[in-house]
Amino acid sequence: MLKHKYRILLVALACAQAAQASEPFASDSPWALGDWNGARSDLAEQGVDLEFVYVGEIGANLGGGYNNDRSARYSDQYSLGARFDLEKLLGWHDARFQLTVADRNGDNISNDRVGDPRVGTLSSSQEVWGRGSHWRMTQLYYQQAFFDRRLDIKAGRFGEGEDFNSFDCNFQNLTFCGSQVGNWGGIWYNWPITQWALRVKYAFSPELFAQVGVYEQNPSNTESGNGFKLSGSGTEGAVMPLELLWKPSFDGLPGEYRAGYYYSSSDAKDVLKDSNGQPAVIGGAAYRSASSKHGIWVGAMQQVTQHGGDASRGLTLFAMGTAHDRKTSKVDHYVSVGGIYKGVMDSRPKDDIGLAISEVHVNPAYRKNAALTNLVNGVDDYDDPNYQPVQETEYNAELNYGIHLADWLMVRPNLQFVRHPGGVRAVDDAWVGGLKVQATF
Repeated sequence: MLKHKYRILLVALACAQAAQASEPFASDSPWALGDWNGARSDLAEQGVDLEFVYVGEIGANLGGGYNNDRSARYSDQYSLGARFDLEKLLGWHDARFQLTVADRNGDNISNDRVGDPRVGTLSSSQEVWGRGSHWRMTQLYYQQAFFDRRLDIKAGRFGEGEDFNSFDCNFQNLTFCGSQVGNWGGIWYNWPITQWALRVKYAFSPELFAQVGVYEQNPSNTESGNGFKLSGSGTEGAVMPLELLWKPSFDGLPGEYRAGYYYSSSDAKDVLKDSNGQPAVIGGAAYRSASSKHGIWVGAMQQVTQHGGDASRGLTLFAMGTAHDRKTSKVDHYVSVGGIYKGVMDSRPKDDIGLAISEVHVNPAYRKNAALTNLVNGVDDYDDPNYQPVQETEYNAELNYGIHLADWLMVRPNLQFVRHPGGVRAVDDAWVGGLKVQATF
């Protein structure tokens, strides 16, 4: 009888916890707006999973940079989506459909305070800023798995960084957030840009995967008025990435290792020389054209410790690197290293602290072209508005602390240091104070 009463008490406690989690703004709910009296969970059981995510970022120049006047900038992103489980809805085995739209707004402190506006910064102290302040269709794809999910095919409109060279976004500085090839390659478009694409992924084992993709290379998709464009007009070629992905576990601690290559079939402009092999700014001829563009990337992320036997807490280290075609790319390579420790304090087991540094290196040919441009124009004074700042290497660092206020809310204050903003040595090193807020509604 006592055991029976004990079981009833456990069931009642579980129900009470579930009810609390379903209430709006409950700390243990995955959604700020709650479960809508169970309607949201019912929809998910039927195959419709709704998503509404907000990311807001504030950046303030605390010292240094191109403009020392203290100021702050705010940028944000709203994304609304729905994932449809077509097996539950239509009986299509291992099939789903994804639809997402996103809206970005605001300004970036890097544009007019940290960096020289003539060239900007190479990175961004507010990663969520970019691609204009308007709505875009960001995902519209069908995904189908075969052979006990060993083969996975994805087709529709989506970005390369969702699957290739992917990386979590636990920082506010752009050099530590998301796919880095898209930041430096020039022809690879990250979220929220979308294009027609096909991705095929095969699992050789539960830990080892290979994937290949074909993405429409269409610069017109980045234009502000083409947020919902579906036609292929303006297509210049295709970007074809190939990647090996290994997800091992060492003593129960997860890791993720990536190595990839991309090839673009569209023409690309040389950053220095004309068709005669001479600097274009000297001879006056047009920059020569290359028939393709390519690059590589590597990435490693490994949890190396656990806290008190709890594998959900501990230190994870990471490193990333990219290299790009020196004939046609502004940035020839990028590297970063860092670590994230989750659950430093027993009283805050879901909080995390992160530290990372990066280097973004400008192609010497691109740098030489800027210097020759100044020479031809007879300008050697940095303060002359017609002077073209010569860019070399930019270094970024960020220290942050993620405060897990609720299962649906993370607030991440951070301090960033930018050495040689934009790779321009004449610009003072900058300190940026940031605040990143992520909420799931």
